[in-house]
Amino acid sequence: MPDQSGTAKKGGMSIISMTGYARSQGSCPQFSWIWEVKSVNGKGLEVRLRLPPGHDSLELPARDKVAKGAKRGNINLSLNVTRQAQSGAPSVNRALLDSYLTLAMDLAREHGLPTPSAENVMGLRGVIETADEASLGEAELKERDALLLASLDEALSGLTAMRKAEGTRMSEILTLELDEIERLSKAARETAALRPEAIRNGFKSKLDELLNSQPPVAEERLAQELALLIAKGDVREELDRLDAHVQAARDMLKATDPVGRRLDFLCQEFNRESNTLCSKSSDVDLTRIGLALKAVIEQFREQVQNIE
Repeated sequence: MPDQSGTAKKGGMSIISMTGYARSQGSCPQFSWIWEVKSVNGKGLEVRLRLPPGHDSLELPARDKVAKGAKRGNINLSLNVTRQAQSGAPSVNRALLDSYLTLAMDLAREHGLPTPSAENVMGLRGVIETADEASLGEAELKERDALLLASLDEALSGLTAMRKAEGTRMSEILTLELDEIERLSKAARETAALRPEAIRNGFKSKLDELLNSQPPVAEERLAQELALLIAKGDVREELDRLDAHVQAARDMLKATDPVGRRLDFLCQEFNRESNTLCSKSSDVDLTRIGLALKAVIEQFREQVQNIE
C-alpha cells in the first residue's frame, strides 16, 4: 500500500496542538500595553487582529509573525494600549475626515445612495486622534512599533510553547489509543481464526439454499453469490490494512512537519476498515470487537481534530 506517513523525518515527538493562549505586557513612560493571543482548531490558518486606533502600521508585521509560527488554527490577536498621561483632548484628523467624506459622497452619487454626513464617518479608524498620537513623528512611530512588535514576539513564543506542550500530551493519548486499536485488531484476528467451522457451515448452508432454490439460480448469479460469501467470510484483508494504518499513524506522530490533515485522512481509513469488519461479521464476539474498534477510532478522531 502507499506510504501514508509521507516523507516525514523521524525525530522526537513534535505534534503541535491548535489550542493555546498567551499574553505579554510592558510599559514605557508614555503608555503601557497588553498583547493577548488565543488559538483554537481550524481547517486552515485564520488570523483575527484587533488593534487600537492609531496602530494600523502593526497589522501587516503582526500577521506575518503569526504566520511564521503557526500553519493551522483560528488565532485571535488583540492589543490593548493605555496611555500613562494624555497631554490633551482628542482632536479630529481633518485631512483624513475630508478624504473619507469625499470618497463617501462620490460613492453615494454613483450608486444613488443617501448623502453621508461627517457623523457617519467619525467612527472610522484614524479620524479621532489623541494629542499624543497626532504629535508622533515618523521616527517615534517606528520606535513605538518596534517596542510593541518585540513584545508580540514574546506573546507568540508563549503561545507556541503552550501549543507544543499540549501537543506532547495529545501525542501520548493518541499513542495509547493506537495501542488499543492494535490490541483489538489482534483480538479480531484471533477470534476469526477460531471460527472456521462456523464459516464453513454458513457457506455450506447458503450454497445448499442456492442450489435447491426454485426456479434454479443462474450460473452467473451463483458465481457472484459464492464470491460474495467467500469475501464475507474472510476479514484478514481488513485487519492487515488496519495494522498498516496503525503503523502509518505511529510514524506520523514522530514527524517533524504538521500532520493534522494526514492523520484526519487516516481516521477515515480506520473507519472504513472497522465498518467493513462489522458488516462482514456473523459472529457475536467479532461484532463486539468491531464495535469497540469503532469507539476507539472515534476517540482518536476527536483528538486528531485539534492537531496542527
